[in-house]
Amino acid sequence: MLSDTSRPIIAATAAVVAERIPFITPEFYKRMFGARPDLLDGMFSRSNQITGEQPKALAGSIAAFAIWLLQHPDSYPESVLSRIAHKHASLGLKEDEYPTVYEHLFGAIAADLGDAATPEVVEAWTEVYWLMAHALISMEKNLYASQPNDKPFSPWRVTKKEMTGGNVAVISFEPADDTAVAPARPGQYVSIEVPTPDGIRQPRQFTLIPAPAGTRRIAVKLDPNGEVTPLIHEKLRVGDVYDLSNPYGDLVLRDTQVPLVLASAGIGVTPMLALLHALCERGSQREVIVLHADRSSAEWPLADEMKQLVADLPNARIETWFEEGGDGDHEGYMDISGVSIPWEANVVMCGPLPFLKAVRSQVISSGHPSEQVFYEIFGPDLWLVQGE
Repeated sequence: MLSDTSRPIIAATAAVVAERIPFITPEFYKRMFGARPDLLDGMFSRSNQITGEQPKALAGSIAAFAIWLLQHPDSYPESVLSRIAHKHASLGLKEDEYPTVYEHLFGAIAADLGDAATPEVVEAWTEVYWLMAHALISMEKNLYASQPNDKPFSPWRVTKKEMTGGNVAVISFEPADDTAVAPARPGQYVSIEVPTPDGIRQPRQFTLIPAPAGTRRIAVKLDPNGEVTPLIHEKLRVGDVYDLSNPYGDLVLRDTQVPLVLASAGIGVTPMLALLHALCERGSQREVIVLHADRSSAEWPLADEMKQLVADLPNARIETWFEEGGDGDHEGYMDISGVSIPWEANVVMCGPLPFLKAVRSQVISSGHPSEQVFYEIFGPDLWLVQGE
């Protein structure tokens, strides 16, 4: 809860700070990596620094948190904090790095705001930062404590690599040492640390797709302009050993029997596979509506696997949208106006941000409760920053 002293100051400056985020964040990261270049080794994505996505997501989340505190004085945005905490845990973030972020972020804020960054303004925003930081630290401690081992990363050996639609590599792993294997909840992800040619390890998160107990399986879509996925596609071989994190992520199968709608686009199919597989294992009788959009049927990753899982569920059906037409149910982008979604259904979405925004808007416009709509974004969550 914000103090009575800080509340009016935050109310008066929140819009200004939010507006200045695109200018504050480059200076923030310049300062932090200048002082701590080691944070680029195994912690921060260099690609996201180049695109500006990670800086906007991190600093923007603090501004959004402040606005939430103004609008909801007696609560925190638990779902947003949970998403951030899971991501931090998958990177092995330590509590003692929060002062590092504070030092360089607030140095950048003071430099950008100039004389407007009075001691009172800085103190008020310091309060916001540490309210958010302590909430995240508490969540992350609980996440670490819930694991059967105390290792942020452990070695896993590649046992299989095969290609599927959409230029996607499907990779299987087995443990390469005796570290206790943490069970994964359907829909969770792991971080993989990939060594780059200059010796820097770059972490990326990938959803765990169905695999035998005690093993891991991920699907990696090639980004020709990326730093990491080309290395995975070109360099990773059967027998290689990579460091994987314990599983994290809060887009999981909820313990309920209400109808379930799974809407995905492209590689966003991966958490849907995990959820469908779990439903099959449980012999679920739930009504399940699977909606998938892609450029074409040939681009649809793991299509046969998804179709089989749907076929194995007694009350499941699937509809597809392909931009290039062909053998899908619909041509063009996903349009759910003609899909009958039960009012009590949970709607789970995964895919690129424009897809998520468009489909969520359609769902909410139909009168569906927003609290029953869940999503996962691959990469920094800019939705929060862009007005969600």
